[in-house]
Amino acid sequence: MKAAVLHNVGGPLVIEDVELDKPWPNEVIVRTFGCGVCHSDLHFIDGHYGVDFPVVLGHEASGIVESVGSDVDYVQPGDHVIACMSVFCGDCNYCSSGRPYLCMDPSVRRKESDDSRIRFNGERITQLYELGAFAEKMLVHESALVKIREDMPLDRAALIGCAVTTGFGAVANTAKVPSGATVAVVGCGGVGLSAVNGASIIGASQIIALDVSEDKLDLARQVGATHTINASDSDPVEAVLELSNGGIEFSFEALGKKETAEQCFEMLSPGGVATVVGMVPEGQKVEVLGSELLSEKTLQGSNMGSNQFRIDMPYYVDLYLEGKLKLDLIREKNIQLESINEAFDALRIGASGRRTIVF
Repeated sequence: MKAAVLHNVGGPLVIEDVELDKPWPNEVIVRTFGCGVCHSDLHFIDGHYGVDFPVVLGHEASGIVESVGSDVDYVQPGDHVIACMSVFCGDCNYCSSGRPYLCMDPSVRRKESDDSRIRFNGERITQLYELGAFAEKMLVHESALVKIREDMPLDRAALIGCAVTTGFGAVANTAKVPSGATVAVVGCGGVGLSAVNGASIIGASQIIALDVSEDKLDLARQVGATHTINASDSDPVEAVLELSNGGIEFSFEALGKKETAEQCFEMLSPGGVATVVGMVPEGQKVEVLGSELLSEKTLQGSNMGSNQFRIDMPYYVDLYLEGKLKLDLIREKNIQLESINEAFDALRIGASGRRTIVF
């Protein structure tokens, strides 16, 4: 099968003919339909996060089940599914306490000493996040999948696999934003727009979207922002403090930058909560003034929107089909696998909207 393989930091990704292993008893082969081009993958391409090479990236994916291992009972061939990097065991302390997105149990992952799921010329290939979705097929553990209704367009469904689950989930699950709250979202890519959209669906009274791109700010208004700030025109913290009459209750950082993470904390009202959703590069510290903690302000992280994805993702599908989740605005266009490097180049320069590879 064809897959986009990253051989070294900086790329490019190369379309290679790779070999897929047979599914183990608890594994599933999915024929990939769509995979979003996400900034999280760019972190690995650009070396901000480490990974073993060669690697197949891609994690925001949907598809149709092709075959299943002997012990699989959750899905069957023909099922429409969304893949999720939050592979869970169902038995560990994290899973038992309702936090399956933190599960790292080795039972749902192949060991280094095992045959790899993907090979290239007999060489082991890393499967990022246990998915490796920039490929015509995925071989995954069954607990990396959720079944969805067949009337959901699969190219749109792919975006639920990361952008929506991460952004909307950070608002609804991690921060637990209530109706009537005030919200600021810094960064209006796929994840940030999903956070704005989620805050609007929940019923936040004020939703301030910040970015340096007018095109992205226009999209933010279309998915629910009540106010927008171009951060290149004014000090973003001062602008938010002015609009919110002294501070915002909930802020969300969706860029993965030290500076904007710190700004999210600085724009809070007393008792406010800043949630860092983006992937701050490894080795960088996010710093806040200790005295501000006396005002009971909170700085926290979010892992994949603190999801329980087999519950959350079907709900997001329903919201889309009801016309509430604005995937048609968050998505820019569909592309072919051969255009993957161009898509990442566009992502680097801040292109608006999500590009989805379709197979």
